[in-house]
Amino acid sequence: MEMNASYTSFVAVGDSFTEGMSDLLPDGTYRGWADLLAARLAAREPRFRYANLAVRGKLIGQIAQDQAPVAAAMGADVITLVGGLNDTLRPKVDMSMVRDHLEASVELLAPSCKQLVLMRSPGRNGPVMERFRPRMEQLFATIDELAAKHGALVVDLYGAPVLADPRMWDVDRLHLTAEGHRRVAEAVWQTLGLPAELDWRTELPLAEPPGWTVRRTQDLSFARQHLLPWIGRRLTGRSSGDGRPAKRPELQPYGDAPLS
Repeated sequence: MEMNASYTSFVAVGDSFTEGMSDLLPDGTYRGWADLLAARLAAREPRFRYANLAVRGKLIGQIAQDQAPVAAAMGADVITLVGGLNDTLRPKVDMSMVRDHLEASVELLAPSCKQLVLMRSPGRNGPVMERFRPRMEQLFATIDELAAKHGALVVDLYGAPVLADPRMWDVDRLHLTAEGHRRVAEAVWQTLGLPAELDWRTELPLAEPPGWTVRRTQDLSFARQHLLPWIGRRLTGRSSGDGRPAKRPELQPYGDAPLS
């Protein structure tokens, strides 16, 4: 990768991770690593344009059908594709279908841009995640294989212990905090060959774990506010992203207001 490369446009494709949950802004909208990355790229290139097609809750089949063709048509310098993790978290999933949709997306996107970027998504440490870890690692093996075949870059967030630290995750235990998103933006920045501003892999200072009472209170709050609604959506076939448009559906100058 060329150091200090110049990029004039960026399109982000994916789900809630790329939409920016849970990097919440005062006005109630989400920022996230893709917006942070776009701001930094725009500071280097006055003509810079940015689109973010990601929508929370989307499965890789939906991303392949709804987002990948739109992104490919934009002809951007950089496209990031992060998807498939929502599929692995479903009670039942056909990993061969996940692979097929991911492969179709990569085959469409790679020749349409100067640089396609894929990711091995971060995973929070904890007992719930352990159940899904084999599927996640199967997904990441596919990502590595497709990247090697199509000349895509891979940002290995999964291999960074700091992004597995529970303190990097919001109370819903599914989305990164603002600090987590900041580190992801830096990781992508460096993978694109741009000069490092910080060591995004630096682990958090050691801290005393919360006591049993605090942990149980947190567990009950998590179950009531996040886990049970998530299970309810799975049982009824609904998604948090149903009917929700992309927050930045057109490739436009970064400083312009989103069109959604």
